[in-house]
Amino acid sequence: MSKISIRHTLLPGDLGQVAALHGRIYFEEHGFGLGFEAYVMESLVEFYRQYDPAKDKVWVVEDQGQLVGFLLLMHQPENKAQLRYFILEKNYRGMGLGRKLIREWMDFYQERGFSGAYLYTSSGLDSAVHLYESFGFRKVSEKHSEDFGVPLKEILYRLP
Repeated sequence: MSKISIRHTLLPGDLGQVAALHGRIYFEEHGFGLGFEAYVMESLVEFYRQYDPAKDKVWVVEDQGQLVGFLLLMHQPENKAQLRYFILEKNYRGMGLGRKLIREWMDFYQERGFSGAYLYTSSGLDSAVHLYESFGFRKVSEKHSEDFGVPLKEILYRLP
């Protein structure tokens, strides 16, 4: 690890970079089409419009100023939290950085006293799923989808 830093503020350019990172990585690694990047862009705008620093938190992972990963906790109705946009560039995986991010996410979740949490993921993301499950998330449903240009399962996980 070189000069990896994690900041918790959004700066101009971050949302676009997060969408671009998702678009590129999910295309290269899973064959997702442009519709996935558009979905991420739309949902990042939704997040930004309801962003409340008292209830929401971002983890912007940078290496020498370059965005290489991201995660956020987004508050939802009924005192629920959603884990969203967990992503790391390939070269930054397998070194404990993902586990550190999820642990910090869980710490914030507990500090803020949320009454439940959930996340959506898709089939084929085995290492992320293993991480979610190691922190107590459990699969509650899955459905077939081709929304992003490839057949996959959209999977819902909840903290029991």
